[in-house]
Amino acid sequence: MASLLQGRLPINQDLLLMQKGTMMRKVRSKSWKKLRYFRLQDDGMTVWHARQAGGRAKPSFSISDVDTVREGHESELLRNLAEELPLEQGFTIVFHGRRSNLDLVANSVEEAQVWMQGLRLLVDFVTSMDQQERLDQWLSDWFQRGDKNQDGRMSFREVQRLLHLMNVEMDQEHAFQLFQTADASQSGTLEGEEFVNFYKSLTQRAEVQELFENFSSDGQKLTLLEFVDFLQEWQKEGEHASDLALELIDRHEPSDSGKLRHVLSMDGFLSYLCSKDGDIFNPICLPIYQDMTQPLNHYYINSSHNTYLVGDQFCGQSSVEGYIRALKRGCRCVEVDIWDGPSGEPIVYHGHTLTSRIPFKDVVTAIAQYAFQTSDYPVILSLENHCSWEQQEVIAHHLTEILGEQLLSTTLDGQLPTQLPSPEELRGKILVKGKKLKTLEEDFEEEEEEPESELEGEQEAELELEAQFESEPHELSPRSKDKNDKKSKPILCPSLSSLVVYLKAVSFYSFAHSREHYRFYEMSSFSEAKAKSLIKEAGNEFVQHNTWQLSRVYPSGLRTDSSNYNPQEFWNAGCQMVAMNMQTAGLEMDLCDGLFRQNAGCGYVLKPDFLRDAQSSFHPERPISPFKAQVLLIKVISGQQLPKVDKNKEGSIVDPLVRVEIFGVRPDTARQETSYVENNGFNPYWGQTLCFRILVPELALLRFVVKDYDWKSRNDFIGQYTLPWNCMQQGYRHIHLLSKDGISLHPASIFVHICTQEELEGADS
Repeated sequence: MASLLQGRLPINQDLLLMQKGTMMRKVRSKSWKKLRYFRLQDDGMTVWHARQAGGRAKPSFSISDVDTVREGHESELLRNLAEELPLEQGFTIVFHGRRSNLDLVANSVEEAQVWMQGLRLLVDFVTSMDQQERLDQWLSDWFQRGDKNQDGRMSFREVQRLLHLMNVEMDQEHAFQLFQTADASQSGTLEGEEFVNFYKSLTQRAEVQELFENFSSDGQKLTLLEFVDFLQEWQKEGEHASDLALELIDRHEPSDSGKLRHVLSMDGFLSYLCSKDGDIFNPICLPIYQDMTQPLNHYYINSSHNTYLVGDQFCGQSSVEGYIRALKRGCRCVEVDIWDGPSGEPIVYHGHTLTSRIPFKDVVTAIAQYAFQTSDYPVILSLENHCSWEQQEVIAHHLTEILGEQLLSTTLDGQLPTQLPSPEELRGKILVKGKKLKTLEEDFEEEEEEPESELEGEQEAELELEAQFESEPHELSPRSKDKNDKKSKPILCPSLSSLVVYLKAVSFYSFAHSREHYRFYEMSSFSEAKAKSLIKEAGNEFVQHNTWQLSRVYPSGLRTDSSNYNPQEFWNAGCQMVAMNMQTAGLEMDLCDGLFRQNAGCGYVLKPDFLRDAQSSFHPERPISPFKAQVLLIKVISGQQLPKVDKNKEGSIVDPLVRVEIFGVRPDTARQETSYVENNGFNPYWGQTLCFRILVPELALLRFVVKDYDWKSRNDFIGQYTLPWNCMQQGYRHIHLLSKDGISLHPASIFVHICTQEELEGADS
């Protein structure tokens, strides 16, 4: 099967050495370090491991699982073991999603370099693969798993086993007939191209063929005119359908003669429907397509809670990796809980718990390195400062020295602002959110006066904050303890205070109090319970509050398992920073990923206009839309190559059903599902239409979930895809499914037809 990609794989000395195999030390912790034999398979796409050379091997990872490869000195774990294991011989394999990193230590620097360079070469190759090459790789992976004795050929018995692994329930006689047809060499086994032909015979798309024949006058091809009609009438492509048709034929028609004649064959039509062009997600929404010049408070901001945790809130691991992962997935607001640490160095962890600790300096270094790899729009550091005066000085020093030019420490133009700056103006900047001693106005007035002594500054800091902190008994804050004074005094170091410019943290008392006493650059944080009660009691006031001030919502402290709330109800009120436990997969993170999938995944999404209008009458609990309600009709047609719930269970084949969920304002929130198809995860057909009524589409998210029906217990999750209403394309569309971790399950998809229309007058509400 290696032949599928072999001709296109880079030929390289490093890869040849990797295919011979290498003994390396696998490191999980200070106490778990074991020798393992790692080998790149002949297909060049999978790495297997065994306890020793020649031992029983099992798959370790596929190259498509790998995000990046880091050198040993970049690994937290390997740095902690530097006295025991040579850093220059170590490297880290970082995977997509939430899978733990793999830390390895080779026997020499040369061996480590071979694996690092070889893996990077393969990762680059996989990243640049086209649709056909990705399908070839997927088939190659299956062939590797089905070829139990690894002889490069598949007997009928191995094919039967593979069909079960691939979720195909098929009559044995029919399967044998397809096997014999594909076995062109009549060897009684399938190799390379023979296996590909066998797969093609399994994946005939009768429903697409029928669709094609409905629009083609001769059943053989779509003429340019027929294709333009299809794009306009069914795909709702509008006036540019003629130009688009030519582009799509050029892109998807496999035959040169078809391209010359401007016609589309069945293969070209299927290629179009399965491509990004035929995807449910509108390609217009993939790049930056929104106005990025409005004030920060006009955007939803992708935000993380307790970013340092990669496990639960009580005894989970704190890791710099939490920051790296959050920033790489487009998060723009990270939280840093800082406490006094040993040797005068502040540490980051979840205070008063058993979570592990990491040096604050390491966190800032990681943020400096990864802040703008995914997006160059501003990153916000939400500081929870619990440190003494001395260690606050160290915090300010590290922020200033490590972040350098990235750190925003003064207003953009050196003038007193009248509104928050825009994401566009703040490109490449890191902002600090936290307590501040004075207002910006007082800062500007002071600049014209004589600088005060450090002692005067400390005394003033204590006086300034005493009244504030006495009225906030529950707010964890930096405090100093005098031996002769029974009561602790809160203090804030001026050098740290001065780094807070546009994001001064203040306590919330009431919306009236905020309007009367606070300024636009001051912002409050709300627990989920507080935010929920405010939405119920004063939803419209909350909406208006969020048109001029930023709000941050954070999960309840009772969520010790790092579970998440549903962010939608807070977005409905215009709350900008709805902080999520990003380490925890599930429905709530699917919604977060779904909202921020648009706009190049830059972490900023412009709020609807009625959530940016200071006089807005919108109430999230009692929405009245100025427009007619929308009716959404979704015909769920078929599914393709759905994965098994448990890949290792050969016997069980999934019974898939599709559930469509709408999240938005309360009246719009709904779910409907198809019936289940028994014993077919490979090409199930539903052909069922679901109908929804949407009052406020601007706030709606659609989530498509495929589940494995189980009459004895809860249905098992197979895959999902979530997207905003305004990014949805109408017509015949494929929805390419993602795993719980948000990783592509290629080629798993569902095929649907989507149509939206205005509700007719007098229709039932």
